[in-house]
Amino acid sequence: MKPVLDLVTKLGPARIAAMAAVTLTLIGFFAFIILRVSRPDMGVLFSDLSMQDSAAVIRELDSRGIRYETKGETGQTIMAPRADLPRLRMDLAGKGLPVQGGVGYEIFDKGDAFSSTNFVQNVNHLRALEGELARSVQAIGRVQAARVHLVLPERRLFERDRESPSAAIVLKLRGDLDAGQVRAIRHLAASAVEGLKPERISIVDERGRLLADGARGADADAASGFEDRQVGLERRLRGQIEDVVAGIVGPGRARVQVNAEFDLNRIESRSETFDPESRVVRSTQTRTESAVTANADGQVTVGNELPGANGADKTPAPKDATNKNEETTNYEISRVTKTEIAEGGRIKRLSVAVVVDGTYATAPDGKQTYSPRPPAEIERITALVRSAVGFDKARGDQIEVVNLRFAEAPAVPQFSEPTLIQALLAPTKEDVLRMAELAVLALLTLIVLLTVVRPLVRQVLAPVPGATALGAPAAGDLSAAAGPGATVTMIERDNPTARLMEFAKINGQVQAETVQRVVDMVRASPAETVEVLRTWIQEE
Repeated sequence: MKPVLDLVTKLGPARIAAMAAVTLTLIGFFAFIILRVSRPDMGVLFSDLSMQDSAAVIRELDSRGIRYETKGETGQTIMAPRADLPRLRMDLAGKGLPVQGGVGYEIFDKGDAFSSTNFVQNVNHLRALEGELARSVQAIGRVQAARVHLVLPERRLFERDRESPSAAIVLKLRGDLDAGQVRAIRHLAASAVEGLKPERISIVDERGRLLADGARGADADAASGFEDRQVGLERRLRGQIEDVVAGIVGPGRARVQVNAEFDLNRIESRSETFDPESRVVRSTQTRTESAVTANADGQVTVGNELPGANGADKTPAPKDATNKNEETTNYEISRVTKTEIAEGGRIKRLSVAVVVDGTYATAPDGKQTYSPRPPAEIERITALVRSAVGFDKARGDQIEVVNLRFAEAPAVPQFSEPTLIQALLAPTKEDVLRMAELAVLALLTLIVLLTVVRPLVRQVLAPVPGATALGAPAAGDLSAAAGPGATVTMIERDNPTARLMEFAKINGQVQAETVQRVVDMVRASPAETVEVLRTWIQEE
């Protein structure tokens, strides 16, 4: 331990404190750098969580021992290692997390049905129905969160007119919903609730935009449906024409506009046609009558009926006989009754305008020259457009294909494989963030080394005041070590041999002085010296 103690005494408390400060600073700083660099890449596990869902997810992550981070005032965003995100989402989904603040039919698993009143059961049923509808609506891709409010009028006895149910849905979207998706949400909710009609459902997004108005009638919804149908038809026809024309003139070298006019009138027509040439005997009726009429002389009178009247002399009067035959035949004439109902929304007229660009040729000097397309090619393009849209001349359709020069010439495509330098110059967002973090840490390390570590190291390595340039002891120290009667000779810097000899003399004088001190101590305390010697002899 003596060399260690000598070294400590030689350095002094100031240098020891500086060395300890430098050591602790470097250990702490590099430990921070290592932990920061080796920290796993964190990604978003869930966002926009309620406080209940956030607490449940954090509790589950703590039980699994998975490292996580929370962001936001209420911890609505939870970060987890990016490599474990898919597995964690599947595991938490298997346990029903997150619930998104809604409640479904599982509410009936927690309560006591025997102690609950009818009012409580009805309220729980309404809450469960709203929660299940919200979960179903959230299954749509662009819907981030949903809330459903149902108004179900109570049934009363002896009630003739009953108010229809209504619903209101509030959506938080990741983008914009098209008209088809809005209609799908309305029909989904209407199919899940008894008596609810799609036109009685209102839908609002998080920005306050009215996506569907439940206060309007069916006629307004029908008109909106016709507009959506018109827009959809125009978009579909425009896409078909662009696909056909782009294959001929090149992508981006054609502009197409389609205008579709619809007939919104609802027409109902009935017609009845008779064919006189087609007859069928339906029934035949035959009637025969026979009648006999006598003369007036043979009539019965009062005189003939009196007693004594002579009626024997009279001769019988002549009689008239009549026969009558009637035959009636009924024929059924062929008849055709036709009823036609033409619903609104028929295509009344199509107008298509197509503008195509010409051809470009590159001259030897690098300039591009424009050339119009030949008329034969324009005619072929027109024929293809007519076939693509289903052209009907009787309907009044119009198709115009015109060749005009566009404002900008097409850029010459350059296809080349990206080099390593180009790939490094076009990193992803995660790579940019990681490199920025490493650059900040490297800059911080350099600043700490230059402003903290370097001054401390220079202070540690600074020479002790009073020492010679070569590290030899001072003259006062040599005189004290050599004793009062010793003479000290200064060491010449230019003669190494003389310097070594002087050091040897000084060491000999110091050893002689030490031996003399030991002899004086033995003579002053002989008993203690004997005990020390016995102890050394008895030691193994």
